[in-house]
Amino acid sequence: MYLMGTDIGTQGTKTILVTDSGAVVSESFREYGVITPKPTWAQQWPDVWLDAVVETVRETVEKSGVEASEIAGITISGLYGGSGVPVDRDINPIFPCLIWMDRRAREQTQWVKENVPLEMIFGVTGNYVDSYYGFTKMMWIRDNLPDIWRRTFQFVTPKDYVIYRLTGELSTDFSSAGNIGGLLNIRTRQWSQEMSEALSIPLEKLPQKLIRSSDIAGYINSEFSLITGLLEGTPVISGGIDAPVAQFSAGVLEEGEHVAMAGTSMCWGTVHDGKNLTPGLISFPYVVYEDKKMYTFGGSATSGALARWFRDQFGQYEKEVQDRTGISAYSLLELEAKNIQIGSEGLVVLPYFMGERSPIWDPDARGTILGLSLYHTKAHVYRALLEATAYSLKHNMEEATKAGIELDSECYIVGGVARSDFWVQILADVTGFGMKRLAKDVEAPLGDCFLAGLGTGVIDRPERIKEWLEFRSTVLPEADTASLYRDYYEIFKELYRNTAELARRLVDL
Repeated sequence: MYLMGTDIGTQGTKTILVTDSGAVVSESFREYGVITPKPTWAQQWPDVWLDAVVETVRETVEKSGVEASEIAGITISGLYGGSGVPVDRDINPIFPCLIWMDRRAREQTQWVKENVPLEMIFGVTGNYVDSYYGFTKMMWIRDNLPDIWRRTFQFVTPKDYVIYRLTGELSTDFSSAGNIGGLLNIRTRQWSQEMSEALSIPLEKLPQKLIRSSDIAGYINSEFSLITGLLEGTPVISGGIDAPVAQFSAGVLEEGEHVAMAGTSMCWGTVHDGKNLTPGLISFPYVVYEDKKMYTFGGSATSGALARWFRDQFGQYEKEVQDRTGISAYSLLELEAKNIQIGSEGLVVLPYFMGERSPIWDPDARGTILGLSLYHTKAHVYRALLEATAYSLKHNMEEATKAGIELDSECYIVGGVARSDFWVQILADVTGFGMKRLAKDVEAPLGDCFLAGLGTGVIDRPERIKEWLEFRSTVLPEADTASLYRDYYEIFKELYRNTAELARRLVDL
């Protein structure tokens, strides 16, 4: 039998088909954009995800040559959808989804800080408050769009909206529920009436059916059977938030193992039994063993998004060369950056181009470049952006170790950034951890495929994920380079401390 996995990302959707031993048979990808009507606002209409899922599934089936009857099931994971899609009683979208990247709920975040004690919200949910979390975005809609709030029957996560359209069934998994923040009791794995009342968010506006990531959420209906190539009745497994699914795709099941998922954003996380929660990081149930394993992660709002921004704004020449030769514009930018000394010859960047999540939790933080002179070139700035993501990753790792979470000496890395040897070496040198990459760049969709195997009974236990995996040689930190980066890292942290208030005043202006 064959298994299918689809991951709905912030800027693109990828589908793969694998054998029951994890060998990739075919795959497909579609790219799309994010709507940013104002600085730090980020939203998407859900049809962009649905269209991308339909197209990539259909193309993957066609390219495989596999009979639809041989595909046991499909799992769909997705980006953290923030507020979720506000839908009416007919499950029609009535407003865009305010995705994880959106930071508009500043006033709501401040209200929670002033009116809901930290020990209450952290004690119930295992998390604190920030405009990153979905519950603050829901509150923004309530406070600013009362008609939309009144008409909203339910807030539905991106992947659960797509699953509904494919199957007619509405539910969500525990990782998605927990990542909304503010409302899921981290111990009972159920919605908290206490927090509902404290935040004035009716529980009926949340998904009513909570299931495991490996549970069957529904079955492909006739409409989407025709346009995807999957058989009507094919099981659709619930999946989860893309970060923990990507973590699972690296085979992580034990405490100490940790993974950086470096795509549009950077999500670095580890798995443990819940004894070392910290309000400085984000925690929710893992995508396997949900009743006893906790996923704790730190999230940087930008990672690959910085490279894409730079390419689009300043890489016109490289894009033209790419069109003529087929050589990636990113590869060309890296070739130039490789000639620059570490530390970008005196440049330090704060990568907070969309505010920042952990560990600083500051929606008003802004991108900053310190040290520019007439000597510096485009290549210097590009390298400094790559280094900035590494500083941010190290900052989150430090937050976990301060909370008592033990980390192995090697960090798995998955996602688009893992394709770059140059960038991965920078990450290793800055953090001091060896970087271990999968032999094939499949990340969350591979974890989705495995969850499809668990949900359909093709695979009997989570530990067998390790049988699917092959790794490349670990990229080790270079001692001399790592030592110099420590000085730059301290400047990085001090730069934020010294400019945070100025950034806040700029936002107010």
